[in-house]
Amino acid sequence: MAKLAKTAANKTAANKAAANKTATRRPDVGGNEMLTLLDFVRFAVSRFVEAKLTFAHGTADPVAEAAFLVCEALHLHPAQFDSFSAARVTTTEAAKILDLIERRVTTGKPAAYLVNKIYMRGLPFYVDERVIVPRSFIGELLDSHFGDADSDTPSLIKDPLEITSVLDLCTGSGCLAILAARHFPNAEIDAVDLSQDALAVAARNIADHGLEQPIRLYQGDLFKPLSDKRYDLIISNPPYVDAASLTSLPRECRAEPRLAFDGGADGLDIVRRILMDAGAHLRPDGGLLCEVGRGRKRLELAFPWLPLLWLDTEESQGEVFWITAADLGEPHDFEDVASGFPNGSCAAQEPQGEPPVPQRLRNNRNERKY
Repeated sequence: MAKLAKTAANKTAANKAAANKTATRRPDVGGNEMLTLLDFVRFAVSRFVEAKLTFAHGTADPVAEAAFLVCEALHLHPAQFDSFSAARVTTTEAAKILDLIERRVTTGKPAAYLVNKIYMRGLPFYVDERVIVPRSFIGELLDSHFGDADSDTPSLIKDPLEITSVLDLCTGSGCLAILAARHFPNAEIDAVDLSQDALAVAARNIADHGLEQPIRLYQGDLFKPLSDKRYDLIISNPPYVDAASLTSLPRECRAEPRLAFDGGADGLDIVRRILMDAGAHLRPDGGLLCEVGRGRKRLELAFPWLPLLWLDTEESQGEVFWITAADLGEPHDFEDVASGFPNGSCAAQEPQGEPPVPQRLRNNRNERKY
């Protein structure tokens, strides 16, 4: 009986192994199965859907992610895919593409980590696991709302050429600082991050784009390494994931640095500090552009007196706000208002009655024009 059971077990194991081998069998390359770039994209999409992968790192769906990986394997810009979609690949190229597809499925890592590259606004940036994969909406907003002559949207500033100083808080890979340097050619850019590892990646990207002159990197906690410097524009894509969401991140996001996500209990710990201190680092005509993900309602509840202007992009609604220096006020204004909240803090909770908004801020709020 034991011998029969052992034989049956061996047979079952063999069947499972055969099934697994069939499931992961590489397609026939150069035969009747896989020939063109489009063939490999279709195969990748099927594998990605079967593996239930998450797409939130520069691509929004399995088709875009598959095309991105195929292009990277062949040293093509993603914009070139349509031109070469019917082209055939060599055996060596096919092996490289299939290896990337399988690594994406088996490791669960973001595609950008597998090829050490991501594109923002059409520009390539180096990334690895020392930084979060950049996917901020701020790059698009710089083009659409900050003086681009080709934009149909009213500009929040008079002239990009008049911007002479920009601060990028929580710079990570440095991509927003680089986009800002290209958009504001007369500006000096300061970029700050708490992580020395992230700054090493940022330094590489800055060098790759030849922007060492206008961009300076600072290691430290938000405004602390900057003394009393003031700027025409502050941009920031800070950590804003709340504690509950942090425990249920998809596998792809768990491969990224936790520090880049952790926004505290309600996701607003870092955003609060930025709002409360930004006024002391903005010039009178300056402003703050900050991304908060899905934290809009919590932020408006925490700071009901602030006239936050919420900006939309092609793929987002109300995830980035703009506020002028005049509307922000100085740090002591927040201290005054905080007394109207429970425990004297600007926490994400209902205030007890109308908060005591300083008259100066109330006037700015009523008279603001965008």
